[in-house]
Amino acid sequence: MTFDQVLEDGRLWAVRYDNDKINAFQKVMAQWSDALWLADFFTQNFDDLLSYFRITNIEDAIYQTMEDRDELACVIMDISPDANLDRFFRPLENSRTAEMLLGKEKARPHQRSWLRLYAIKLNVGIYIITGGAIKLTQTMQEREHTLQELGRMEKVRNFLIKEHVFDEDSFTDYQKEVSI
Repeated sequence: MTFDQVLEDGRLWAVRYDNDKINAFQKVMAQWSDALWLADFFTQNFDDLLSYFRITNIEDAIYQTMEDRDELACVIMDISPDANLDRFFRPLENSRTAEMLLGKEKARPHQRSWLRLYAIKLNVGIYIITGGAIKLTQTMQEREHTLQELGRMEKVRNFLIKEHVFDEDSFTDYQKEVSI
């Protein structure tokens, strides 16, 4: 597992899982702009699309996903150095009110979007993207693809703990050690 910078200022990173050619952020952005991948996904998850979002046309779902993906890409790529990423990433658990060590977080382009980026929070304003998903159900535990994202978040969190990475400083130290 390695980590690629998403923003040049070091506030946003993405996991590159072993044997992957691209990082988790690049992977979900590519999937969300691939009409064939999206058609297959929405065909497999049509019942959720219909029951939770009342969408009956897969083409409409594909179009909405690509629009939201573009909005998300613009938000991330246009983040200014003084922008607060903590306003973009929110606690994964809606009921969580306190900070936690290497907290699990989520982000979406807007309130009604089914697109989610998932990340681990290193420090205030410093995040590592672990993946993303199209979330069409109330909870992540209801579908295999979102359950896998929960597993990836936990895998990255456990990896960081094992490597004694608990904040931005220890992450910087870890990055220096592995680059030697």
